[in-house]
Amino acid sequence: AAMKQTKGLEGDKMSIIKFEFNPKVGIDNPALTLTEDTDGDSVGEPRFYLLTKESTETFGFCLHEELVCPGHVIRQIEMGGVAQRRGLQDGDRLLQVNGHFVDHMDHLRVVQKIKASGNQVLLAVLDGDSYEAAKSLGRDLSQMLPDDIRPRLCHVTRDKSGFGFSVSCPEGTKGTFQLSVLQDGPADRAGVPPGSWLLELNGDSVKSYSHTQLTRKLKQSGNKVTLLVASSAVEEFYRLRGLRVTAALADTSRLPFKVRELHLVKGPAGYGFLLKEDDCSSGGVGQFLWDVDAGLPAEKAGMKEGDRVLAVNGESSEGLDHEQTVDRVRAREDEVTLLVIDPAADEFYHSVSSGGMVLL
Repeated sequence: AAMKQTKGLEGDKMSIIKFEFNPKVGIDNPALTLTEDTDGDSVGEPRFYLLTKESTETFGFCLHEELVCPGHVIRQIEMGGVAQRRGLQDGDRLLQVNGHFVDHMDHLRVVQKIKASGNQVLLAVLDGDSYEAAKSLGRDLSQMLPDDIRPRLCHVTRDKSGFGFSVSCPEGTKGTFQLSVLQDGPADRAGVPPGSWLLELNGDSVKSYSHTQLTRKLKQSGNKVTLLVASSAVEEFYRLRGLRVTAALADTSRLPFKVRELHLVKGPAGYGFLLKEDDCSSGGVGQFLWDVDAGLPAEKAGMKEGDRVLAVNGESSEGLDHEQTVDRVRAREDEVTLLVIDPAADEFYHSVSSGGMVLL
């Protein structure tokens, strides 16, 4: 007999570790039989799924770690749920979350990555048979995936020469704009790749814009403009799979606006801050940090008054009320990790209509 240990993602909560008896696995029924496959023909291709849910929904699957089944295993797919409608299969192995290879990562860290995605996540999976065949052949699974499948969000500040890029558009078409980037100009310094395709301008899709309309919008932007762009390879990747490129999936590493992770260890006088619920400048209600005491753990960790809380201990606080957020902070007796954002950065992310999905 063999025991199977599972733990994983179920809605927005971690499922309890449990043990199940599996009568099919034993001395006479080995858990895995390796067959010789010198050609590797039995190894299929990774599949990609963009899952989008409402705030009140789950993604409709659990992520398991199992003793007799290697990898991060997709289980308990909810009938009629988001995952089932998109085509995820029981037993699929998760390889990538939002463009990040995760097969080698600790299971709980992978779960946190999915939870931190908010209401939209891009997953790459491999069917179970192909996964186990690839592992038996010693294949590097990361080599089966494209290097970078994320669009890029760039914030460009005009100088005396302008924004440092020009736009070309096939005559008589709308929404198809390719960028030529001036070397060492503002756009180049902001991380806009030469030859990339423009998808959004200041948070608005350019799909219906004519060249004249785009030019007018750029002039109305003043001295700063935010671009969502994708290289030809990234644009082709999404197009072939019928997926829509969105700012929620973007690489934001080149933006001047950053979220900050604060790790606090409680001292004799506590953490040294107050958590207050207040209206967000972008609309809705949020949890804000105030009354940061000098010399106490919160200030030493880099907390600033007016910071808004985005996540607690790696889990998004989106949609939580004040009491629920406080409970999350108190869940660990002597330490807490907060993901926060200052007001200026918060306003910027709201202006590009990407919200917490990009922030996390």
